[in-house]
Amino acid sequence: MENSVTFLPLGGCGEFGVNLNLFGYQDQWLMVDFGMGFAGDDLPGIEIILPDPKFIEERKDKLLGIVITHAHEDHIGALPHLWTRLRTPIYATPFTAEVIRIKMKEAGLLEQLILHEIPLQGSRKFGPFEVQFVNVAHSIPEPNLLVIKTPVGNIVHTGDWKLDAAPVEGSTTDIAALKKIGQEGVLALIGDSTNAATPGRSGSEGDLQESLKKIFLRYPGRRIVVTSFASNIARLKSVAIAAQGSGRVTALAAGHFGG
Repeated sequence: MENSVTFLPLGGCGEFGVNLNLFGYQDQWLMVDFGMGFAGDDLPGIEIILPDPKFIEERKDKLLGIVITHAHEDHIGALPHLWTRLRTPIYATPFTAEVIRIKMKEAGLLEQLILHEIPLQGSRKFGPFEVQFVNVAHSIPEPNLLVIKTPVGNIVHTGDWKLDAAPVEGSTTDIAALKKIGQEGVLALIGDSTNAATPGRSGSEGDLQESLKKIFLRYPGRRIVVTSFASNIARLKSVAIAAQGSGRVTALAAGHFGG
């Protein structure tokens, strides 16, 4: 339809990881995130899963930009593998932009990279789309909710988020901004967040520090090993604070495990 917006997820909808979302209006397209997934036991010998960008690759002259919500692998991990098939400018807030630069440098693509930084709470026009970045709480610095303003109405793309009064790392979710968005009217809400369909309320990362401290105190003189995704900055910080509070010294050990 001529006066309508198309939402087309090429990955990530109804699954964990592989996030690649397209918004279209009158044959002009905007991409949100370009992530990868991690293979499970049902796919032996395979480590990562990538989205199939063929649809937008065939229309890359109509792709106005790639907007990234935050720096987790399931939202940026496909860039080193697939970005050269599009070579479309990427837009991200400063921390996310720096992580992307590091990944693209490792892949030998830094000199080819087209990357624009968007300030926190900033906005950017892309043809018929205007994208507003809104602070939300998550386990990594600078996660963003996106308000995508179109000629037919506003679309909210949440990215990963939670309501956390003590997120440990990064800002709290901007409740005032969310209320204002609601008052302006929302045509559609694209809710993208891990465990969104699980009933109940997510606990605060700040509360977890006290739980970790109590656990550490149970084992005096014993070495404790805690595993985590390296990109879960908030969890690493919580472990370090709880260790310090229980009289321990923290040491980081990075490693790669896979086939």
